[in-house]
Amino acid sequence: MNAMSNEFDVAKTVKTTDPAQVEAEVDRIFLDLYPDASTDALDIAFRDAVSLYGGEVPGVYACDTAYHDIQHTLDVTLTMARLIDGYERSRVSLDPINERQFRLGVITALFHDVGYLRRHDDQPQAANGAEYTLIHVSRGAEFLRQFLPKLGMSDMAEIAAALIHFTGYEKQVAAIQVPAPVYRVLGNLLGTADLIAQMSDRCYLEKCRDRLYPEFVAGGLAKKCQPGGEEVVVFGSGEDLVRKTPVFFTGTTQRLQRDLHHAYRYAEPHFHGQNLYLEQMHKNIRFARELSSAPDMSALRRLPPVTLKPAAAC
Repeated sequence: MNAMSNEFDVAKTVKTTDPAQVEAEVDRIFLDLYPDASTDALDIAFRDAVSLYGGEVPGVYACDTAYHDIQHTLDVTLTMARLIDGYERSRVSLDPINERQFRLGVITALFHDVGYLRRHDDQPQAANGAEYTLIHVSRGAEFLRQFLPKLGMSDMAEIAAALIHFTGYEKQVAAIQVPAPVYRVLGNLLGTADLIAQMSDRCYLEKCRDRLYPEFVAGGLAKKCQPGGEEVVVFGSGEDLVRKTPVFFTGTTQRLQRDLHHAYRYAEPHFHGQNLYLEQMHKNIRFARELSSAPDMSALRRLPPVTLKPAAAC
């Protein structure tokens, strides 16, 4: 596999660094489920997301978080569409997800990390979007409240603002308020898509070492203060983060199963019985366990795609 493979999804069919390819596949999945529906709202959302991340929207800086970049966003969006497809094709005695709810879920996925983007009027002004790590979900919720009406989806703006919290830790999943059970299904699918997309990335461990760790430092997650005021190092380096990834995976597995109700299983009907996301996740974690006892991280040699503009690079 050459470096170009690092730009593709788990099925190796969609280039997740190419918004047009992801949009086309999401539209295809959508129209397979709802043949008479319009993709207009989805297409507008993709266009606006690309403009936002590229720094082409007045008042918003280009994305400068190398881990939470446009590739991650597109990968999560594609994964969300696939999970909804798998749910719809396999559900028995469960609430259907209609075309408007599909749009809602995918659009929320497309903007789930928009809270990392710095705005010109932020006070105080952050040096890097990663400084918003602890509040990026709430920032994203506020964006969705303003954005959904522009798509003719005013009635779903508050629902989107709730659904985005399934991707974060600002609220307990069980405490997130949604107006009907089908929206909790959407939330579980969304939170699942966010986790399994990033952890199944071919370059996940390289990205943890070289990109996520600097974001943790900027966001204040590399250290924590004890009740007595003592500062404790959580992750001492990017290599330390990789070595601790198997422990994180254990917690993630619990969240996927307990809090998000095994929604990852809906990848299987989409892929005709195979769960490519879980397979690649487990492969990554097995490799991380091997690395945890290695003297160095020289075995991590994959080169993740660079999606940030040069002026915004960390």
